[in-house]
Amino acid sequence: MRSIWKGSIGFGLVSIPVKMYSAVQTSSLDLDMLDSRDHAHIKFQRVNENTKKEVPYDKIVKGYKYEDDYVIIEDADFEAAAPEKSKVIEIENFVDMDAVNPMYYETSYYIEPETKNNKAYALLLEALKKSDKAGLARFVLRSTESLCIVYPVEKVLVVTRIRFAQQIRPQDELNLGDKVEVSKKELDMGLALINQYTEPLELSKYKDEYHAELLKIIEAKAKGKRPTIKKMKPKATKSDDLYDQLMSSLKVKKGA
Repeated sequence: MRSIWKGSIGFGLVSIPVKMYSAVQTSSLDLDMLDSRDHAHIKFQRVNENTKKEVPYDKIVKGYKYEDDYVIIEDADFEAAAPEKSKVIEIENFVDMDAVNPMYYETSYYIEPETKNNKAYALLLEALKKSDKAGLARFVLRSTESLCIVYPVEKVLVVTRIRFAQQIRPQDELNLGDKVEVSKKELDMGLALINQYTEPLELSKYKDEYHAELLKIIEAKAKGKRPTIKKMKPKATKSDDLYDQLMSSLKVKKGA
C-alpha cells in the first residue's frame, strides 16, 4: 500500500511518528463513459472559459471569490492556516467507543508507526483496547479539516473521520407527522421478532452481490448471449393488520 499522509499522533507529551493508509477500497465496477454512436471514449477537458482552450494541469490554481475578484490560495496558505493540524493528529480527549453515533462516520484509515516495534504506538493500542475508549482528535487532510476518532482494530490503530455536528441536517426538516401509538402486544411481538433475527455479527459473510450480478450480465453480453434478468418477487402479505404481519414473520423465520 502507498501512504497518503505522514505526520504524528500526539497524546499528552507523547508523539508517535506515523504513516496513514486508506483502509477501504471500492467494490464497484470501473465503467467508462462512451459515445453511444461509435463507443469512443468521452474525454473531459479543463477549458478556460475565456479562451476556450484546454488548460494544462500544472497551470491550474485554487481561488476563493472575494468581493469582485479571486484570491489565489497556494499550498503554503493551507498549511499556514493550521500548521500543527497538517502534521499532527492531536488527541484532545478520550471518549467511550459507542459514544459516536454511526451516522457521523466517514472514511477510515490505517495508521502505521514510522518505525517497527514502536513502544508508544503499542502502548496507545493496548491502552485503548483495555479501556474500550477512542481518542477524539482533529487534523487536516487534503486542505480539509476533519474530526476523527483513533481506536484499535486487532493489531492496528485506525483513524475514522467523523462529521462535525453542523454537517448533520436537523430532523425537523422531515415530515414525520404526529406520534403514532403502538400497542403493548404489537411491541412485544416486534421485540420477539428482533430477538429471533438477532445473531452474532459476521461482516465477512456479506458480499457486494449487486456488482457480482452486474458482472455476470456484462460477461453474458460480451459472449453475445441474452442475460437472464431476475424478476423481483413481492413479499406476500395476506393481512393489513400489523400484528398479523409480525406473527407471520415469526412463523416464516422459524421455518427458514
